[in-house]
Amino acid sequence: MNQLAKIEIPVEPQTAAALTDARRREAVGRLVDRLVRPGADDPLLALFERTAAEAHKAGLTEAEIEAELTAYNAERRA
Repeated sequence: MNQLAKIEIPVEPQTAAALTDARRREAVGRLVDRLVRPGADDPLLALFERTAAEAHKAGLTEAEIEAELTAYNAERRA
């Protein structure tokens, strides 16, 4: 089994609240691993980054993007 280490990263209170969900924390951990691992080229992560950049260019804020993702996830679980 892979060894994992816990770290602290300062985030906004809304982000911390969203990360109380274990599945979301695990997903964020995987993203962080991919972001900092040298030479890690992940096509899905690159797509997320391009999509976020386009959303910001269109004038959306982080809060608006997160609200959309939350609504989308809620619809999928319903």
